Amino acid sequence: MHTLCARGTMKQEINAAVGFLSRFLRIKGHVNDRQLQTFSQTLQDILAEQYKHHWFPDRPNKGSGYRCIRINHKMDPLVGQAGQRIGLSIQQLYLLLPSELTLWVDPFEVSYRIGEDGSICVLYESLPSTNGNPSVTTGNSNPASSVAQVSPMVDSHISCKEELLVLGRTSPSKPYMMTVSS
Repeated sequence: MHTLCARGTMKQEINAAVGFLSRFLRIKGHVNDRQLQTFSQTLQDILAEQYKHHWFPDRPNKGSGYRCIRINHKMDPLVGQAGQRIGLSIQQLYLLLPSELTLWVDPFEVSYRIGEDGSICVLYESLPSTNGNPSVTTGNSNPASSVAQVSPMVDSHISCKEELLVLGRTSPSKPYMMTVSS
């Protein structure tokens, strides 16, 4: 793995993102533990390599678009590559993952949105510290346990938690207002 990841400057964020995606495969995909482990490790390695020159802890928004994982009418190529490593086709990944998913992997924060009109939900949050290691405020600080688990959500995002509980949903419910005219 890349030295930036080894120093811990992107490892927690990548673990949170990979854990989130892996949970969909585990719950919906009938993927065995070995395949899930391979998918997770492959995606961690791919993301660390992809982000190594686009990771700016001093300016977290810089490069955010580059680090965005997007599944809509096209499968994110990095997720597709990890899926193909365990024998999943792009079509199978489309069935297992939300069809409208945006996942932002930024220094000190990982967030996602399901659906174009969905709420943005935080998976992982930390504060920068002076010693080079972030201070975790949200999420799972144990990297080993995040391989096949999603990090806990921020409690203030009730709608985000509910969104994840309905893993079959491809987009969040939309509020409708009924008007009656006479």
